[in-house]
Amino acid sequence: MSDFKVRFATLQEATAVAQLHLQASQAAYAGQVPDAHWDATPKAKRIAYWKEAIEFSEPQVMVATEGSSIVGLVGFDRSRDPKSKNTMGEIWAIYADPNRLGQGIGLALWDAAREGLLEEGCTDVSVWVPLRNDRSVRFHELAGFKREMNTARTVPLGGVKIEEVRLKRSLAG
Repeated sequence: MSDFKVRFATLQEATAVAQLHLQASQAAYAGQVPDAHWDATPKAKRIAYWKEAIEFSEPQVMVATEGSSIVGLVGFDRSRDPKSKNTMGEIWAIYADPNRLGQGIGLALWDAAREGLLEEGCTDVSVWVPLRNDRSVRFHELAGFKREMNTARTVPLGGVKIEEVRLKRSLAG
């Protein structure tokens, strides 16, 4: 087992967070989203997004580190779904270095996000997961998330349509 720590990201880490997010997204959507999509968003725009998220905590961004390297990230906050109660949290993003999958990084990030959402007064949490990403669906199901019926949606990404489903769980226990 690796020796990594989870903590809030700093502004100085926005570039590293953006790079990890890009690499993990490319791996997660391989075969579904054309490679050209990932080059279409300028690096500066990706960095600016994560800088703003880190600075204004929307979402709250935590990173898993090993030594001085960032090996995972999680973004979480109140749910963005318009009909959600104010006690519903959401995992906006959770990614581990694609070369480090299966080493417990995702679980450590989930545990930290769960604690953060509990501190914010959330009682439940949801996450939108691409249906064709079996590894992500399985990870969340093993973490206690259950699929919510009738929540499938299609989102455009890189000129293709990605089907997602919302999973939900209680933050208690």
